[in-house]
Amino acid sequence: MSGRDPERRRALLDAADRVIRREGPEASMAAIAAEAGVTKPILYRHFGDKSGLYQALAGRHVRSVVGLLRPEFDRAGADLRGRARSAVTAYLDMISANLNLYRFLFHRAGAEDSRTHSQMTSVVRGLGEELGRVIAAESDVPDPVRAQVLGHAFVGMVQATGDWWLEHPEVDRTEVVEGLVSVIVAAMSVTPASAARPR
Repeated sequence: MSGRDPERRRALLDAADRVIRREGPEASMAAIAAEAGVTKPILYRHFGDKSGLYQALAGRHVRSVVGLLRPEFDRAGADLRGRARSAVTAYLDMISANLNLYRFLFHRAGAEDSRTHSQMTSVVRGLGEELGRVIAAESDVPDPVRAQVLGHAFVGMVQATGDWWLEHPEVDRTEVVEGLVSVIVAAMSVTPASAARPR
């Protein structure tokens, strides 16, 4: 069967998802192949190599993340605090509900494979750029450069805090969300020193 068969590739990725969700980030390629009912060489034939499989999985789940967060960024008419709360809550809910997949993609696959690491880094950067454009449309932050700085800062902050929270499940999610939202809203309301100085 052709390695380009999209239905077959989808079935193999489904099998990989099941194994990673069940066994965690240390899931082996042999276990994925067994779940799919194929040998490892056949698994690799469909993706080129292990790196190709990692990147295909990353691409699949990155689209899910972007599809989840973009509507929260773009909700017209919603107040800043409400949008921030919705986006942060959606992100934390997603990573906690898909903990093994998240750790596989951001930790194991990203550490093992430089191309996968670059792909995930590009996605995080893209989210920062998109959020920066949304922020620039806010009347409080008309400066596009400052909006980009804030966009990247917020995305990095939420990702790093999400990583920490996954290691501290005893911390209530609402406390984490409200802490992040308070920082975002406070940063958006600060007047830059360069703008405050008389010219």
